[in-house]
Amino acid sequence: MLVSVFGSAIHGVDAITITIEVNVGQGTRFCLVGLPDNAVKESEYRIETVIKNIGYRMPRLRTVVNMAPADIRKAGAAYDLPIALGILAASEQAVFRHAIETFVIMGELGLDGTLRPVRGALAMAMRARQEGFSGMILPRQNALEAAMVEGISVYGMAHLNEVLAFLEGREERSPEPPTAYQPGFPEGLDFAEVKGQETIKRAMEIAAAGGHNILLVGPPGAGKTMLARRLPTILPPLTLPEALETTRIHSVAGKLNAADGVLSSRPFRSPHHTISEMAMVGGGSIPQPGEISLAQHGILFLDELPEYRRSVLEVLRQPMEERCVSISRARQALEFPATFQLVASMNPCPCGYFNHPEKPCTCHPGVVRKYLNRISGPLLDRIDLHVEVTPVSPGALADSPVPEASASIRERVMAARERQSMRFGTPTHTERKKQPDAYCNAQMNSGQLEKFCILGPEARQLLSAAMNRLQLSARAYDRILKVARTIADLDASPQIASHHIAGAIQYRTLDRASWGQM
Repeated sequence: MLVSVFGSAIHGVDAITITIEVNVGQGTRFCLVGLPDNAVKESEYRIETVIKNIGYRMPRLRTVVNMAPADIRKAGAAYDLPIALGILAASEQAVFRHAIETFVIMGELGLDGTLRPVRGALAMAMRARQEGFSGMILPRQNALEAAMVEGISVYGMAHLNEVLAFLEGREERSPEPPTAYQPGFPEGLDFAEVKGQETIKRAMEIAAAGGHNILLVGPPGAGKTMLARRLPTILPPLTLPEALETTRIHSVAGKLNAADGVLSSRPFRSPHHTISEMAMVGGGSIPQPGEISLAQHGILFLDELPEYRRSVLEVLRQPMEERCVSISRARQALEFPATFQLVASMNPCPCGYFNHPEKPCTCHPGVVRKYLNRISGPLLDRIDLHVEVTPVSPGALADSPVPEASASIRERVMAARERQSMRFGTPTHTERKKQPDAYCNAQMNSGQLEKFCILGPEARQLLSAAMNRLQLSARAYDRILKVARTIADLDASPQIASHHIAGAIQYRTLDRASWGQM
């Protein structure tokens, strides 16, 4: 008897529907075909043990399991459940009253029949709804995540016996209620905890308002990491489409907490400086998302930037511009999204005390500039704000007024983002996926710069004079315009004034030819 059960395979961050055909006929051999990996091949032993343990028998006839399309590699133990159901149905030990072909079914089996969670449940649910399936049967741990997708019934099960009772009509079950989305923010972090550093807080506010990449340069203990970790608290909350896209990436990578269901706050990824190129951008024999994709719609924080290998930093350049990364292999080419905001920090020199107000720098002449040169010019070109962080004196810490809380800063940031959305005509989530248009100032292209960053004679003259006097590089020109546009948005100004340009110029510290000269 021939039975078809439908499952799903992860391809990049998307899912592909897999048809699992099981035929039981004359013969004695079990055969599993369709380009399965070792974990799928080993399912024969797990399934045989499970079937016996729940009171059924493994057919001793010739059993052929075909997983189509045959040219797509099937990986992992998540196919245990659909294969087991197909074997029981094809050997006529189970008669399903529900139309099994209307479900997508996935789940790993324990030897006692317990269902264990799988990766990529959200992507599978999206694909199932797109292809017209009426429901999904998944392990209970994945139900909350998959129920975020509207238009498809999700049934979370804990044991194979529960699945059989439901499909055979012996037990009625209600689908999981739709998961309500409530945006949130990182807990336990607030700018109200940061005393002093008002100038740096202003730079962080500008970075959040315009989506700008930012580099913090300062001695040890000045508060660079403390400030960076609080940047997500002043960013606008994740919208539902952004949350679904980010959750899908984390689910595929196996980084999602099943109890959360969906990510409600912007991700903050902080990889160690020993990270490899593949771990940063993604890849592997079965390509997986890297840190830049896990930081989708959030923050990628690189602490001690010069300590990262040069090759690791260079692979960031293209994704920072195109907001996606292409992973090519001999048999396939995948594209992972990479719309992230880069926040980096570094000491100004090897000893850490260049430009320190009290402690002298012990580095030899030329070492400071050599240390900075570990970061390539093209990468610095993609960082809009270069900010020097100086330590706060003990007296200033004691006499510091009550700092402003993240919530009040976030209100100004959200107001500035709203002005940008109205200016750009923010595209829908679907349109963004097809073409990553700008939805914040940092993402403006040359045409948008000319259209939205028109300078008056006084502002243009100031920018020209600064470029010459401070010996700023030509690459800094566009970045200054983008930052000035953001400062103007924070001031609710429709035009970029000369003081907006002046404010943006001060954040191009490392572009000055004299910086690092001792």
